[in-house]
Amino acid sequence: MTLRRDYPITLFLHGNKYSAISADDILTAGFKCTGVLFRLAFWPPLLRVRMHPLVRTPSRLLTPVATMLMPAERSRVDAAGEGFYRTVHRDSIDDVIGDLRAQRVSAVLLSVSRCGGENDAMGFGRIVREFPRIPAVALLTHFEAGTPRAVLSLGHSGVRALVDVRQPNGWKELRDVLMHDRTRDIEKIALAQLSLDLAGAPDDCWKFFETIFQPGLRTCTIRTLSTDLRVVPSTLMSRFFRAHLPAPKRYLAMARLTHAARVFENPGLSVANVANHLEYSSPQSFGRHVRTLLSITALEFRQRYDGEGMLHRFREELILPFVTTLRSFSPLTEGLRWLAGTSNSRG
Repeated sequence: MTLRRDYPITLFLHGNKYSAISADDILTAGFKCTGVLFRLAFWPPLLRVRMHPLVRTPSRLLTPVATMLMPAERSRVDAAGEGFYRTVHRDSIDDVIGDLRAQRVSAVLLSVSRCGGENDAMGFGRIVREFPRIPAVALLTHFEAGTPRAVLSLGHSGVRALVDVRQPNGWKELRDVLMHDRTRDIEKIALAQLSLDLAGAPDDCWKFFETIFQPGLRTCTIRTLSTDLRVVPSTLMSRFFRAHLPAPKRYLAMARLTHAARVFENPGLSVANVANHLEYSSPQSFGRHVRTLLSITALEFRQRYDGEGMLHRFREELILPFVTTLRSFSPLTEGLRWLAGTSNSRG
């Protein structure tokens, strides 16, 4: 079977460690495949490609981690994170903070050896205060006379995680800590709650909500959402309309605002930073989006909602009033079992 650009793909790397990637990325990057595995599913068709052990995931798809390390530590951290995260090495606190504002940085890694004075500790404390949802991790690679004082200084500045890599298992612990993105945990919380709200719902109904809350996906419009779900946009909107449900565009927009509320929990990020992180065309576009949906300004939105608060509003407006319909709603299948059930109840 020919590899098509519209197929979703899972790449298996480093044993059972994998990352999701589109077929377009494979075709443009020219990966070498050692075999193709197919798994048939009712919706959507899923193609899996097992990769050559030497093939690497494109760096732009890896989780970015900002670092402030000693020169000798950088190569070791890079090697430990190969295939798991992408390091952005910096030499100053200001440069690290600039990355936190401009990029989707998931963690900050600070060398204990770089914490040599009061100014360093104050700078690390600024990172913790302004970006509390982005984990700051201290790295210990060797012990010297000033290490105890440096560790205490980091603790006083608010850094709560320290990884000692002087033992081999320390590098695995480092990967585990850095791969945990706290700005994405709201999606996990949302899916956990929705799994209870929508218990017994058809698989394709769950697929819809799983897609709009999928960590890392850049589903910004109804067109891209429809592409991800393998359904024509007009068909998707029509099925929601005929089921007397809110438009799928509203579900998507409110899910994006739920993530925005979580990101806003980092006071070091401005409205412009958040708009850029969520791929709005401009801060003004983000502001119009908030005003249209919630009738408040972006600054009022920031002050009023955190991630859990916005998730609560999502459920109160879009899930709980329609939970009976959603539990029998099939937005992606041709059978439309919910329609047959509605016709029988009216008869």
